[in-house]
Amino acid sequence: MSHHGQPPRFAPTIQEIETLALGALARLPETFRDHLSDVVLFVEEFADPAILKEMEIGDPYGLTGLYTGRPVGHEPQTGDTPPTVHLYRRPLLDEWVETGVPLDALITHVVVHEIGHHFGLSDLDMHVLEDMVAS
Repeated sequence: MSHHGQPPRFAPTIQEIETLALGALARLPETFRDHLSDVVLFVEEFADPAILKEMEIGDPYGLTGLYTGRPVGHEPQTGDTPPTVHLYRRPLLDEWVETGVPLDALITHVVVHEIGHHFGLSDLDMHVLEDMVAS
């Protein structure tokens, strides 16, 4: 175990990031969790090049997370893929190192923002929500 406030000596693994992200999802208020029971979490090294191209992001380090899925309030269609949160490990680590924000706080921030898009939240709403789920 690393001492509190000391960065770990090793870069967090995909599994560790997944654990932190699932923790953040679990701390969301119940009204949100009710809609997210079927959400699928993926942690990958980087976003798919096709996604980056589609979003017009030139740098693979430019995307830390992505939410895909039908926004809440839209009737699900047959054959819909479940809502998915993608987190990208390398860009997250880059941001973590650059900002010095604790990793769990950074992961929570990204997860809340991706989920927030799903719920159509404003930036202010997301900020409030993030404070609620801060570990």
